Amino acid sequence: MAGRGRSVGLALGLGLALIVVFTLTVWVLMGVLEDGAVPGGPRVALVEIEGIITDADALVRELRDHGENGSVRAVVLRINSPGGVVAPTQEMFSAVQRLRKAGKPVVASFGAVAASGGYYVATAADKIYASPGTLTGSIGVVMQMANLEGLLKKVGVDYVVVKAGAYKDVGNFARTMTPEERKILQALLDDVYGQFVDAVAQGRGLDRATVLGFADGRIYSGRQAHDLRMVDELGGLDDAIAAAAKMVGLPERPKLLLPRRRFSLTELLRNQLGLGGAGAMLPALPALRTPLYLMP
Repeated sequence: MAGRGRSVGLALGLGLALIVVFTLTVWVLMGVLEDGAVPGGPRVALVEIEGIITDADALVRELRDHGENGSVRAVVLRINSPGGVVAPTQEMFSAVQRLRKAGKPVVASFGAVAASGGYYVATAADKIYASPGTLTGSIGVVMQMANLEGLLKKVGVDYVVVKAGAYKDVGNFARTMTPEERKILQALLDDVYGQFVDAVAQGRGLDRATVLGFADGRIYSGRQAHDLRMVDELGGLDDAIAAAAKMVGLPERPKLLLPRRRFSLTELLRNQLGLGGAGAMLPALPALRTPLYLMP
């Protein structure tokens, strides 16, 4: 009987230990404990911006959590994006600025492409690293709309619009844009472009005239961008991590808090359907007929 009681007690103790280990593992994976620290000491968090930017919510939450996490001393922002929709891009930019104000240095590391909106976000960082062959730049804004008037007439479709407000159907694909409408849209894009230029000037510590000298929409290599002071150093992800660690007094190869893996319905569809180049544009579908910080 006593032996049976000891066996039950041992089983309960083992079960409790497994629960504790499981709970701690979950906390580590989530990067959160009650005091905001991750077991194992201070570290550098790695955050990824991948693909076309259409939404900022997940990244904003991730950066906020790192700002509140006592174990995260610095953040490396790995960017592999051609840009995207204007407003989410600006939300990401502001989130990086808030993280720096919270006392967490941010180093941006460019992958194959970090252009237009991808570059916009990076200008909020303390330091930017790019590989010599990285595609970057493309500072500008674009808005693309199709004119299907000729096609609709050819197939006998009469597209009717009922509106209140003279310019409510600006960009209507069933007719030619009027000069007045083009002027309105151009003023909109000029304003959003000016916001981009101001962000680059502020973030890179350059005067506005200097930025306007290279902010004409063209794409640059990482080496060209370095010569223009658009980036600080030429180097890869390891160099950026080492720089971030040095800024906060950590070893050159610090412990890392790896990026969160986000579920992407678009990515799932692309994988299931085997979509290649055409599939790459799926994330941009919500962005049609809106101003874009997007590399062509």
